[in-house]
Amino acid sequence: MKKTLRSILVLASAVLLLPLAGCGMFDWFSKSVPRHPPAALVEFAPSKTPHRVWSVNVGSAGNYVFSPAYTFDAVYAAAADGTVVKIDPSTGAEIWRRNVDTDLTTGVASDGNTVVVAGVKGILIALDSDGQEKWKTPVSTEVLTTPVIAQGLVVVRSMDNKIAAYDVDTGERRWMVPYRAPSLMLRASPGIGTVGPTAIVSLPGGRMISMMLNNGAIRWEIPIGDARGATELERIADMSGTPAIYGQGVCVTAYQGRIGCFDVVSGSTFWVKNFSSKVGVGIDDEHVYAVDTDDKVYAFSNLRGQSVWRNDKMTYRELTAPVPYLATVAVGDGQGFVHFLSRYDGSFDARIETDGSAISATPVVVGERLIVQTRAGSLQAFTLD
Repeated sequence: MKKTLRSILVLASAVLLLPLAGCGMFDWFSKSVPRHPPAALVEFAPSKTPHRVWSVNVGSAGNYVFSPAYTFDAVYAAAADGTVVKIDPSTGAEIWRRNVDTDLTTGVASDGNTVVVAGVKGILIALDSDGQEKWKTPVSTEVLTTPVIAQGLVVVRSMDNKIAAYDVDTGERRWMVPYRAPSLMLRASPGIGTVGPTAIVSLPGGRMISMMLNNGAIRWEIPIGDARGATELERIADMSGTPAIYGQGVCVTAYQGRIGCFDVVSGSTFWVKNFSSKVGVGIDDEHVYAVDTDDKVYAFSNLRGQSVWRNDKMTYRELTAPVPYLATVAVGDGQGFVHFLSRYDGSFDARIETDGSAISATPVVVGERLIVQTRAGSLQAFTLD
């Protein structure tokens, strides 16, 4: 009996200690054996009314997360089967729909002239504004982080933790900076933000770096995660989501780490405090909004980091990163609902259901509309009265 029990424990440990990012085992295990049921929907008297303006079926996300991209005249979205669509943000009409003939792992980036997605086995694909292929180039490994386009470059981070920049017109690689990847990391891949001549990159292992876009030179590096614990699982300390940039500040959070805001130029600390999150933060001119690992939503002063309010009525509903939207903060959840909270006290202002599938990608604000992409592949636009 002791031998059998020991064998089971060894097998369980081996499963949990697989390289998590490549196979997604941490994501699968946590969803297959949930520790807590999602909180029931709270009844409230709505103070605002959400309206669905349009809905487009893009295609399933499969095991990946696809975020829509917005430029001055269009919304772009992609699906795991290789579908890429360009949509009129006012009407939801499809301007074009293409299939890039390979399964995709993330998307979309666009500057209005070029649309970039990443395919399985590590391939970067660029289309022009009419949906025709511009170029295709291999990268070192699979890409889960949505690429960004800035300063004439496409910047990507692959799963082996190599950050590379490619010419937006030709696909030629301009530079590449390798970083050592931790042995274990969350399936949710941290993102990249850009400001002026720099890229702010969140890395697995709980570090944030600022890089010069023209040559990849590192300007500063800051530890945000705090790897502690007796086992490798306990020591996972990944960055969460995409750095939120507002004016001269960049705010971030980490899983089993901290939340804080820093100067985008020097990396000096504005404020920092202990926090743990699997998704990124939202920011406006007054507050930083964050969701902890129990799915409690917080607002902090973006100047000093004081706690302003907390909403603990949506625990374990697998919330997205919070997004400031009009006078609310919008979050999607794992059951397909979009919740609108008051920016001032975190109370519920409104709620609307999408297609019943999980919302994993951070919603995108397009003017006075909120764009949401679900895992089943529905791209929906909402307004709020």
